[in-house]
Amino acid sequence: MSDIQQTDVAIIGGGPVGLATALLMAQGGLSVSVIERAPLNTWSEPGFDGREIALTHHSVRLLEQAGAWSLIPQAVICPLQEARVETGNFRHPLTFDTRGKGVDALGWLVSNNQIRRALFAAASHTPNITLLSGTTVQTIRQGHDYAAVHHNGGQVNARLVVGADGRFSPTRQRAGIGAIVHDFRKSMLVCRMAHESPHHNVALQWFDEGQTIALLPVNGMASSLVLTLPPQEIEQMAHMPREAFNAEIMRRVGNRLGAMRLVSTRHVYPLKGVYAHRFTARRLALVGDAAVGMHPITAHGFNLGLKGQETLVKNVLAAVAGNGDAGNPAALRAFERQHRKATALLFAGTNGIASLYTHDGPPFRQIREGCLRVADRFSPFKKAVTSLLMDRQPSAPGA
Repeated sequence: MSDIQQTDVAIIGGGPVGLATALLMAQGGLSVSVIERAPLNTWSEPGFDGREIALTHHSVRLLEQAGAWSLIPQAVICPLQEARVETGNFRHPLTFDTRGKGVDALGWLVSNNQIRRALFAAASHTPNITLLSGTTVQTIRQGHDYAAVHHNGGQVNARLVVGADGRFSPTRQRAGIGAIVHDFRKSMLVCRMAHESPHHNVALQWFDEGQTIALLPVNGMASSLVLTLPPQEIEQMAHMPREAFNAEIMRRVGNRLGAMRLVSTRHVYPLKGVYAHRFTARRLALVGDAAVGMHPITAHGFNLGLKGQETLVKNVLAAVAGNGDAGNPAALRAFERQHRKATALLFAGTNGIASLYTHDGPPFRQIREGCLRVADRFSPFKKAVTSLLMDRQPSAPGA
């Protein structure tokens, strides 16, 4: 291993949160190396993976700051005007909208691969970011003054290592950091469906008996379908012939949007929530799903990942300005304290909501219906949840 590179920050994982971290660190004057195991062509031009990301106002500002938002084609950005929550055959939905908020959208829906592509393009044009594709980390040795990251192409010595390699993070495991893993014993199938009736930019989350369905609007007469079922049933749906799949989806959604047809590949993801026991170690910090991997029921996962890396960057840059050390222990402790405060209750609450809304026993169904009825009539609650969904602060961007 004769090739030894020196850098301020080494980021393991070149997904959207890892790349956003690299861009904001670089804007603060730090040198950054991003280590990604995927080959360059896959990293720079990621394929459709079925996931539509509901971006809050704050997340859009962070993507703007990173220089990535302007690189996402406007044609693929779908404004979200309303969100509806329903349960079973109870036809009194809980609704959230922008009325009285002085904005045009609750948020914006963008395909995950479009966000990844834009962030990669921004990073590839930033001088003090080095992108290492097709690179597999072998060991990380955390010393007093720097951490040595050994990989299949050499070695990177960094003042700080950031693990951004997903909810089953090898970086977290190498550091000996455990995690709470909540297995919901369900899987999600995600794909895009064209339909004959307009969606009116409304997102639907429907907790039906035996299944959970989300229909997320995309531009044109199409929606992203998120179907949650036991793993065996999901596998059957994933391999069902196209015409039979179309008919089965129309049956499952109650023909809400008229005739529907599959217009994308189908993708399956297991449903597991992850919360790391610690977010930091010596010269190491965890961001994104490596720190907190949320159940998608509240659409907060990616947005929390962006906010977490923003918190880390602010603390690291403050430490560098003070003593020149990107891996300053006090800065990492401050990041961990702030990010835990921002995520712990939300993680627990999200898991509680997911459990309540995915059990079909006699008390759960009645509780769900009662909760929706009361919540829809209680204006302060709806206002608070709408604000949480939007995560809006002054000077939001025109998107």
